[in-house]
Amino acid sequence: MSNQLSIPFKKTRSIPIRQAVKDYILSAHPDTHPDAFKNDITEWEALRKDCIGGVVHPDRIQSAIKYHAQLVFILTKLPSDIGLEVPYCPVFNESSQPYALRSLAYERSAVLFNLAALQSQLALDEDRSSPQGLKKAIAYYQNAAGTLNYLNSTALPNLRVLADLDTLPLELSDPVISHLELLMLAQAQECVWQRAYLDGLKHALLAKLSMKVASLYEEALATIRERPPSLRNIFPTGWLYHVEAKRFHFEAAAHLRKSMDDSDAKRYGHEVARLSAAHAAVKQSYDAARRIGVSKLVMHDAKSLLDVVQKELARAERDNDLIYHHEVPALSALPPITEVSMVQSLVSTSLLEPKTVISHGEALFKELLAWGAKTAIRIYNERRDDLIKGEVREWAQRSNDAAIATLRSLNLPAALEALEKPIGLPPSLLKKAEEVRAENGPAQVESSIEDVRNLAERAMQILNEAMDILDQEAEEDEAFRKEGPFDRLSSQEANRELAVKGERYRDILTHAAESDAVVREGWEEWENNILELTWDEADLEASVPSSTLSGHSRLSSRSPNLTQTHARALRVLLENLDNVQRARNETVARAQRLAEADDITLRISKAASAFEQWVAVKPEMLEDILDEELSKYEKFRTMLEQSEQKQQELLDAIKDRNILFLQSRKDDPIVKEREHALQSLDLAYHKYKEIIRNLDEGLKFYNDFGNMMVQFKEACKVWANARRNEMMALTRAMNAVTLEPAPIRSREAPSNLTSSRSTPVSPPPPATPRSRGIVVDLPPPDSADWEATQLPPAPMMPAKKSKTPKRTS
Repeated sequence: MSNQLSIPFKKTRSIPIRQAVKDYILSAHPDTHPDAFKNDITEWEALRKDCIGGVVHPDRIQSAIKYHAQLVFILTKLPSDIGLEVPYCPVFNESSQPYALRSLAYERSAVLFNLAALQSQLALDEDRSSPQGLKKAIAYYQNAAGTLNYLNSTALPNLRVLADLDTLPLELSDPVISHLELLMLAQAQECVWQRAYLDGLKHALLAKLSMKVASLYEEALATIRERPPSLRNIFPTGWLYHVEAKRFHFEAAAHLRKSMDDSDAKRYGHEVARLSAAHAAVKQSYDAARRIGVSKLVMHDAKSLLDVVQKELARAERDNDLIYHHEVPALSALPPITEVSMVQSLVSTSLLEPKTVISHGEALFKELLAWGAKTAIRIYNERRDDLIKGEVREWAQRSNDAAIATLRSLNLPAALEALEKPIGLPPSLLKKAEEVRAENGPAQVESSIEDVRNLAERAMQILNEAMDILDQEAEEDEAFRKEGPFDRLSSQEANRELAVKGERYRDILTHAAESDAVVREGWEEWENNILELTWDEADLEASVPSSTLSGHSRLSSRSPNLTQTHARALRVLLENLDNVQRARNETVARAQRLAEADDITLRISKAASAFEQWVAVKPEMLEDILDEELSKYEKFRTMLEQSEQKQQELLDAIKDRNILFLQSRKDDPIVKEREHALQSLDLAYHKYKEIIRNLDEGLKFYNDFGNMMVQFKEACKVWANARRNEMMALTRAMNAVTLEPAPIRSREAPSNLTSSRSTPVSPPPPATPRSRGIVVDLPPPDSADWEATQLPPAPMMPAKKSKTPKRTS
């Protein structure tokens, strides 16, 4: 038993480092085999095993420092979350279930905490009755304080960024770490005071040293005193009373030593005032030391000091009353005792400069590409793909669609083809019909529509099964709660996150179904026209009315060459427009080929290796390189912009020339009917391509969404099973049956014991489905972005197009 305090260890257990690292490397570095790092993994496991034994020996300090140095380097190569759950018990309550967090930053913080605990326990084990023992204890306490300071200022900020502050262990909160640091400093200063006492230093100096001890204990109390009860109650019974007893004990000791100095200086009135202040303080120390949980040695020290002060006060008052007759001033009128600090938080150079502990050749995973560089490569690929998709392909498609829509409104090129080729079919239309026949277009559309329908039904079925799992658990919970009051959330409250997510998924499927209906209506409306394109050439030609050049010449007798002049000019403009569109499509193809061959891994790797080896490379540090690499796609955007501008100029010219063309002609019912027939077939081809494109997007959407629903259903199963396990544990506890060992409490699953709250299990992050049909791009269903995302309104049904007039062959 001691009259000082030490910090307990955070207990842990072995963790599957090997499997977690292998899984991470396989997923994040598919070009690297995990066996290349089997020696690194083995060394990591050995270092951790050497640090978690809880052995109190000076040699373990170096083991902890070396493991910490390796963790610092590992965190430059691996992200904090590699899927490895790290469990540690609450430091002052080892009997409670461990807190597990998927974070290597948590492992690093726990290692530093345990290093400080080891240093404090080594200090407590020293023989403080000898100068040499006191010297070692002072050093250990100051190192413990420095380790805690380093933990709070360097390691914990990284952990607090990654983890939820409300769920972190309380012993890793700022008030508790600051309290422990100040406590270590107070006890180091106490050892300094004791050393000065053994060396027989002057009373005035002992008073100053003692007052600093009291001040440090007071500061340690102040970090906790005004905090919520949950924070104060994490400490063992009597812990804070111990600190309070020490605070008043050394305040009393300071006044006692100062009274001796006053007596030597013949300030007898001051002596009495100091002893009175010492008496008041030591009584408070004794009252605190008598509380439950405080060491008996602390109470013995307080009682001994109380006896000394009472004896000295009685003597000083008697001498002053009978002999000296000095006025006894109020304590506030006396000069304060100046505090002299002889201690500070000493942060080991091995912590500040971990590269001094291990050489680069000994660093684990030194050959692995840093996670920050890997993330930067992923970010670049995503930005590049978004640029190609949104600012190249979609831009080009919008421009092409705008040109098609404009020509469709002008009945071009059908009007020219009806004029130039009064009988037969234009080559461009024959080519389009051949394409539809070769693709077996109608059968392909029908098959895709059926596939989309089946995938949609499958996704909805899986979603319903997932919601049924939640409903079944809710029924079991309702029956369970009727058996008696239990301290856990109802299913309605506990599964709120999963239930809300399920409803959001249902909304997505509903909107997708509305888009599917629009596509099916388009097919039903245009099916007959598209079927015509599959006829053989003779039947297709027979279905289109013919006109004669003589008839056209008759109708153009007033200006026999004017119509042909405008027609030729229109044809030239249309050919120029075709050239612009072909060049635009080639630009898109060039951009796509460049993106497919684009790999910035080598450049990012070189840039990452240029940083200091022990610096954690973060993606933002490579932002300049990403911007520079993306700039090579700017030329495609510029080319598309110029192409769009050129197209608009051509379309304006086509509109103007078409007005002149129409004015040069008189209405001829036969020509008009032929124009209408050709235009209808041309529109049918473009509608066919649009339907195929929408169906392809639908298949991609439902395949991705179906996989997402499978993950969601699995998450519901895990959550429901965890609730059932919790219910069984509560039932066993109620029936006083021996509990099974408590499982690790993870942030991903609810506790199996009597936890006051159950946390829904979040499904693993799925791939984001692409938008389909008219549905806008949506974030992944488990993303926080859903709260700010507005679902699109139900799609407007397209206006019914007038049926194609019947044609006579």
